[in-house]
Amino acid sequence: MHNHMRIAQIAPLFESVPPRWYGGTERVVAYLSDELVRQGHDVTLFASGDSRTLARLVPVCPQALRLDSSCRDHVAWHVLQVEQVAQRAAAFDLLHFHVSQIHYPIVRRLDVPHVTTLHGRLDLPELDWLYREFRDVPLVSISDAQRTPLRHATWAATVPHGLPADLLRFNPRGGEYLAFLGRISPEKRVDRAIEIARALGRPLRIAAKVDRVDEEYFDERIRPLLDDPLIEFIGEIGESAKSDFLGGARALLFPIDWPEPFGLVMIEALACGTPVVAYRRGSVPEVLEDGVTGFLVETMPEAIAAAARAGTLDRQACRLAFERRFSAPTMARRYVEVYDTLIQRSPAGQAVA
Repeated sequence: MHNHMRIAQIAPLFESVPPRWYGGTERVVAYLSDELVRQGHDVTLFASGDSRTLARLVPVCPQALRLDSSCRDHVAWHVLQVEQVAQRAAAFDLLHFHVSQIHYPIVRRLDVPHVTTLHGRLDLPELDWLYREFRDVPLVSISDAQRTPLRHATWAATVPHGLPADLLRFNPRGGEYLAFLGRISPEKRVDRAIEIARALGRPLRIAAKVDRVDEEYFDERIRPLLDDPLIEFIGEIGESAKSDFLGGARALLFPIDWPEPFGLVMIEALACGTPVVAYRRGSVPEVLEDGVTGFLVETMPEAIAAAARAGTLDRQACRLAFERRFSAPTMARRYVEVYDTLIQRSPAGQAVA
């Protein structure tokens, strides 16, 4: 086991690490990088210049691309990033990429062990062709369900996301309202959440951002549903508001309609002690324990019944499940095991052994 590794973390440049607002991948990279430093590793983070990290930062671009209105060609910066990593590759024991695909032709020609965590959905036809070619590129999935479309790819491990233990406050009591947190888009099904709340006559608070691509959907399909006095639309909330928002809820509604690769908001809720009512899609059965940390449902009547019963679940058990399975130290230790295996398999690692 390597007690002290030199690790490069390569983050997307769309958001800072951690992001100022919404952004799953860059938040996970932030927690992982900081925790690896705490566990004694030498970590270098390739990310946007406005990132904040305990690791050594290599600023690829001045600021998060999503905040930079002058930037039209996002690929240009990511190509530059891959080149900067390749130039410095010999200084590392392992390269850990969180950007998909763009680095594959380069890394297969480097002598340094590498691994890529895939953070998104993989059920896209073009990816099948891509991974038939790049069968030698080791990948980490964030749930086993995420792998389903790409059976022939080279999976090194599944590593669930983790959050710092003190990031969100445990609320032993909860409250009366139901919560929806995330983004407003057709596959996240906030319309189902509204239907559940109305059927129960219970308040629903919606803390969600609307991306430009989803504005029309929001205006036509969702906005008309918001004039019910039970429904409160808050908009996007920052990290600091999440403890109160999730902790004060009776349950988080996660009525998704797509193969969710992980669903960070589920473990955020558990960290606050709040159980989750979720449709059984994608990663959901791997994250939630039915009847313990939430209820898994298939239909609207089941969802309504489950939301009515959510107050009977033990909030302490939700928090304990988070601490045991989804903490940042657990995530970092699992990644170190992956790194260790890949380093030992590499020609250089075998020479050392």
